[in-house]
Amino acid sequence: QDQLAESVGGLVQAGGSLRLSCAASGRTASAAAMGWFRQAPGKEREFVAAIRSGNGRTYYADSVKGRFTISRDNADNTVYLQMNSLKPEDTAIYYCAAAIGVAAAANSQAYDYWGQGTQVTVSS
Repeated sequence: QDQLAESVGGLVQAGGSLRLSCAASGRTASAAAMGWFRQAPGKEREFVAAIRSGNGRTYYADSVKGRFTISRDNADNTVYLQMNSLKPEDTAIYYCAAAIGVAAAANSQAYDYWGQGTQVTVSS
């Protein structure tokens, strides 16, 4: 089955860390690129990070650069988002996404499959 299964998010204090995972199955396991997006209440969905399968190149939104790290374990088809130095403004629902035919990065329209989303809440 073609799907993305995200780990449960959580509640963390500002300055803390959290790691999200996204297990890919079916076609998503061979995606050209995997990405993380987030949507805060009352705001549009925004790009967070992406990793291309071919060369492992990574991309980050300026707001998370230096704090978040995206990585991929090809052995078990899982993508991770390590989030450090979390801020209250990082509070959002985080979505994992897979782009099958295009080595996508920040363009959400290039992604074909989406996870169900997981809540991350950062308290001040």
